[in-house]
Amino acid sequence: MRRKATIMRMGLWPILIAAAVPSLYGFTAPPHPISTVNTTLLNKEDRAVQNLDRAIQLVDRTVAVYFKGDGMEMGRFYNPFTKVRSDERGSVWMYGSSIEAVNAILKSLKTLKDKGNSTLYDKHYTRYTALLNQLYDNAAYYLGTFNLTSFTQTKEWTVYAVDRVNQKGKANVSGILNVYDDQMWLIREFIEAYKLTGEKAYLTHAEYLTAYVLDGWDTGRDNKGDEIGGIPWGPGYVTKHSCSNGPMVSPLVWLHELYKGKSDKIEHRYIDGKDKKTRKTKQEKKSDYYLAFAKKIYNWQKQYLITSQGVYDDMMGGCQPDCNLAYETINGVKYRKSTLLTDRLGPTFSYNSGTMLSGGADLYRATRDKSYLRDVSELSDASFRHFAKLGATVPGYYTYDVRGFNNWFNGVLMRGYMDVLPMHKATATYLDSFQKNLDYGYDNYLYEGHLPTNLLGGWDKDKEKNGVESMFMFTYAAQYAVLAQFELEKSQ
Repeated sequence: MRRKATIMRMGLWPILIAAAVPSLYGFTAPPHPISTVNTTLLNKEDRAVQNLDRAIQLVDRTVAVYFKGDGMEMGRFYNPFTKVRSDERGSVWMYGSSIEAVNAILKSLKTLKDKGNSTLYDKHYTRYTALLNQLYDNAAYYLGTFNLTSFTQTKEWTVYAVDRVNQKGKANVSGILNVYDDQMWLIREFIEAYKLTGEKAYLTHAEYLTAYVLDGWDTGRDNKGDEIGGIPWGPGYVTKHSCSNGPMVSPLVWLHELYKGKSDKIEHRYIDGKDKKTRKTKQEKKSDYYLAFAKKIYNWQKQYLITSQGVYDDMMGGCQPDCNLAYETINGVKYRKSTLLTDRLGPTFSYNSGTMLSGGADLYRATRDKSYLRDVSELSDASFRHFAKLGATVPGYYTYDVRGFNNWFNGVLMRGYMDVLPMHKATATYLDSFQKNLDYGYDNYLYEGHLPTNLLGGWDKDKEKNGVESMFMFTYAAQYAVLAQFELEKSQ
């Protein structure tokens, strides 16, 4: 039940930033980006500047060759050797990687400036906030509206489809054509964008999508009256995946922190635990509601999807009696019905452990519950043992699987190590492995501003086979920007 090349996704909707956004097409990224940084300088701040400079070069080049038109239509592949951009459009999941990279760069620009070095900030911050606004605005080409019958209600939602269409807000989001994890990745980035810019529209949109995702939580009750829990892959699926649960933990903690100490309320919809069928609602403080859901989702994934190797499997399947959507009628009203899932299934993609690292670290920061500290320490070490193979490609370098979409998955794992760093210093070594791989690829294989899919293995001898995923280019940029942050934090 993993993502397929023909079904890519992720999402956004029609709350637009009010201010007019200057076009980014007034500048042209150089065809052969040349670093303005002396790469022989090795102190921590210089390393941070080098990382950030490279991140900016990669994003500028990617925007220049993968995007087309004022609507910023993103091609999925580009081959720097043949100069061919694929006709296939990137899914909303892929498109969201561009927002992730821009946010990571903006965060590191601000941190570097706060430490007294404003050169890159002065040069790039304004145009990158403009790029962020453009990406947000044009994500509406993936938006669509539909009616959904969930476990507690039937409601109209405007959410992100898998695929882009030619008119904003007109995408088909019915059935399996939208999935919860795509919304989650965008929620994460919209909250980050709000924290970076203060633009309330980002937060408003993130909370709307959060309501949609939490509406997918399985509120059914088991024989003991306990909530079954877990979020299916999408409203058209019954299987429950790591990727449709783990990514939501961190943004829920962030929302809790944003509303902590405030009186804002939110409606909580649930099923009565005594009769196991009556739908109920109650008002709760947002700060409490968001934190409680973060804990529930984290606990569900840990209970059902962790393996004996200490990393996370892909999904719960084994649908009983089958994997078709089921419904029930209570007091004359139709609701979605829970489906029994019996089998934990793999494979163990790296990002499923990465989201739980970030989620556990955020929960520990918010609660100081030492069980989360223990979890993330153990998961950090177990995931590095599981996913990083020393010397498998180049002596002295750690190889990560780069088949399929693993480059992006590995970036999520790296971000998890960064989030855990303040509480488990061993992750510094794990982060260094990513730094070395990026630098190896950059120093040995950078071509026309592009890095290959395999940073340690380089380009294919057949020039026709060197198409690079747009999301991988953004992933490399995001990694460099996060590693700039890593270097700056090491210097504290």
